Amino acid sequence: TNALTTAWRLFKNLSEEQQRYERQLIFEHPAFVKLCQQLLREARRMTRGDLVFCLHALVNLGVPQNTLLVQTLVRVCQEKLNQLNNRCISVLATTLARMDKDKNVSALQAGLQLLVEQRISSIRDIFILQNLMKCLGKDAPVFLKKKLEMAVVREIDSLTSSNALHMFLALAAMNYCSLPILNSCSKKIQENVHDVPFRQLILILEACHTLLYRNVKLFSALADYVNSTAYLWDKRQIILFLSACETLGFQPTELLDIFAEKVIEDPDFLSLKNLLTVLRVYSRLNHVPRVQTHLFFETLHSCLNKCLPQISSTELLKAVYALGILGYLPHRALDELLQKDSKDELILSDDPREQNTAMLRCVKTCMELDSPSFTKPAFVLSENLSSLVSLNLRKAQEALIELLGDKTMFWQNVRLPYGYHIDFEIRMDSERKKVLPIAAAEDHPDSHVQRLAFLFAPMSAFCLGTTHPQGKLAMKKRHLNKLGYHVILIQNKKFQEMKNKDAVEFLKRKIYSEDAFSFPETTFQDNN
Repeated sequence: TNALTTAWRLFKNLSEEQQRYERQLIFEHPAFVKLCQQLLREARRMTRGDLVFCLHALVNLGVPQNTLLVQTLVRVCQEKLNQLNNRCISVLATTLARMDKDKNVSALQAGLQLLVEQRISSIRDIFILQNLMKCLGKDAPVFLKKKLEMAVVREIDSLTSSNALHMFLALAAMNYCSLPILNSCSKKIQENVHDVPFRQLILILEACHTLLYRNVKLFSALADYVNSTAYLWDKRQIILFLSACETLGFQPTELLDIFAEKVIEDPDFLSLKNLLTVLRVYSRLNHVPRVQTHLFFETLHSCLNKCLPQISSTELLKAVYALGILGYLPHRALDELLQKDSKDELILSDDPREQNTAMLRCVKTCMELDSPSFTKPAFVLSENLSSLVSLNLRKAQEALIELLGDKTMFWQNVRLPYGYHIDFEIRMDSERKKVLPIAAAEDHPDSHVQRLAFLFAPMSAFCLGTTHPQGKLAMKKRHLNKLGYHVILIQNKKFQEMKNKDAVEFLKRKIYSEDAFSFPETTFQDNN
């Protein structure tokens, strides 16, 4: 046992390349073969501690799971399961979490689950509890997950920053979102963020995504830490962090600006894979750098042009689409994309909702509306599709009726050119003093009428914890502005939470305030 565990302790601190080399030396060493043969003979006479620690060391050293030795140790663990103390159970749980499912492993895991159910009230060690959570995983019954949660909450005061990191991963392994535990872990991590290794930062964000846990304070603390130490990290590491933030819909503004400067200074590190990730992050989070905007986009455009000889059709579409969302048209890549489309080299579906089809349609819309030669049309054809509105817009409809008098003062469920829809449209006189009935407004030329478009969007359409619209919504707002609309974006969830009287007052302020007619959103084109 001492020989194997010492070998494992030395082995785990090596790099991956060193581990591969050392593993081969260990397996080929005659003493290791004799050790394994002795272990196979002595397995049933070993103490419980020696048994589980030997299995743990062998699995982590990479001894194949289907060997007679590993399978024998697994079966002996089954036989001696009831003799194991809590520490041995923890080591066994950690080992099983690393093993693939087979007949013996599944049987041992099932037995371990029954044992945990019996003993959980006696387990006071956070470390042991989190190991059990990782082992039992998402397939554990809900009642057992709740028991484990209660056991952790009972000992929550003994939580350390190291425990907090691993507890995130344990909850993610169980796919169980416990807010009391996660909130306590988040506080510990924020207090000791400078002690968190980079890889753990990524794992925390990935665990939050798995658990649908959104904590703006935690994400901001992690982003501020990476931002303040950005000079220490490899640029590829920062890309990984930004990608994890993008998956959560979180916009680390300062870090995105700093990284944009790094791209401008040294664009050669951007491989095709990294370039596509950067484009996806900036477009989805609708982030336009505050300085050197034009140079940043020109740098990305230049990198994309270098990749054109080896880029696939789908990757080219994604790259052009991402830049299009930000209002930038990469002409050479665009020409290449249109040539592939004309030759039917793009894999497209007849279903307009299919991803590639929708992206290409969006690119073509951007080509027209974001072109410098595009001018606001004198008349925009809009169509009131239906007097019926969905349940989540019923409150808005009732508030508009109470505010404006009746349904003739606005349209709902309006269809516009380029495949756009808006939830409600109202029209005002050119001085923005009063709302005009839709029928009366039709008799006035567009130059004498102000059009307002209301978009009630879900929270997921905005960057986490802000009113900053994500890429698709920001692009829609920009294009509606081009068509002559003043766009009012409303977070529908917050609107639904308002009392009816407050909802009416809220819409009144939106309609008659100066802000309703401003264009605060920054895009590449504004800077250009």
